[in-house]
Amino acid sequence: MRIVIKLGTSTLTAGTAQLSPPRIVDLVRQMAALRGQGHEVVVVSSGAMAAGRAALNSPALPRHIPQKQMLAAIGQPRLMALYEQLFGLYGVMVAQVLLTRADLADRRRYLNSRNTLNALLAQGVVPIVNENDTVATEEIRVGDNDNLSALVANLVDAGLLVLLTDQPGLFTADPRRDPAAQLVAEVTEAEIPASLWEAAGGSATGLGTGGMVTKLQAADLARRSGCAVVIAAGSAPEVLLRLAGGERLGTRFPPVTSALESRKRYLLSGGRAPGALSVDDGAARALRQGSSLLPVGVTAVEGDFERGDTVRVLDSAGRELARGAANYGAADLARLCRRRSDEIEAILGYDYGDEVIHRNDLVLL
Repeated sequence: MRIVIKLGTSTLTAGTAQLSPPRIVDLVRQMAALRGQGHEVVVVSSGAMAAGRAALNSPALPRHIPQKQMLAAIGQPRLMALYEQLFGLYGVMVAQVLLTRADLADRRRYLNSRNTLNALLAQGVVPIVNENDTVATEEIRVGDNDNLSALVANLVDAGLLVLLTDQPGLFTADPRRDPAAQLVAEVTEAEIPASLWEAAGGSATGLGTGGMVTKLQAADLARRSGCAVVIAAGSAPEVLLRLAGGERLGTRFPPVTSALESRKRYLLSGGRAPGALSVDDGAARALRQGSSLLPVGVTAVEGDFERGDTVRVLDSAGRELARGAANYGAADLARLCRRRSDEIEAILGYDYGDEVIHRNDLVLL
């Protein structure tokens, strides 16, 4: 299973004013054990500003955005050095991936980010993802590492997103103020009840920039992408191993749709596609049988589109057969018509794969 693990600042600091090496050691040990069990792990980590603040012996988190960006710039390499050292004890290589929401909103940058993460996972590398806080401003203000983790889960087709925090999960009310608040074990409603949104509050520690409300937003986003989500306490013993083993901890959000259906809705959500590919009868039959579209089956290219854009696929009679996300732009595909996949690199000088449209990015109509 592919698992995305979001580590919040309150989890990484263990409730103190700086990063807690013992806590991080324990979490890294669990993540290394998950890999040993055959799981693929992606980490979305907060903590850069906390690390920067500790390096400068700063007693309080500044309010102004440039100062927060300064702390993130100082703390991010220190945080990565710690991860590299600890994962290295288990023979695991890590890689730093800095993203913003804009990187994932643009389809071409989305595809490039996905390809990079998939390539890292294929090599057995653990990606450590963080907001690019040194250049982003809105993300710092809203604490979007929670929502970023949901976007990353969708990006890599994760089966499970784990949001670790300083609370055991989502409660019916703020447990810090209401002793009658009860832990919500599971949220299955298609629409999260308004009472749960009202119960979610801001950051309690003052160290992070998120809170339970952003975790609820992230959980809702990820489950609509076909990913199960759990909000749990990072301090719970063996929390990651227990969750991967199916134990019920914290608050669970089952997926409300399959990942495939979510992708289909994405491909069909736009208006008229900017371009079209005509295919021969053999390619049309192969597509109907669940195959990807290869360049040898493409007979003509219409319109002006870029790599990652959604295009229409037309059969020999001009009827729309399918829609999908093109791996190559219109100009490149015009050169690839009727050519074999093993000729792509020789023709273009590079390749993004053998397929014009991969079957996972294609919807039959």
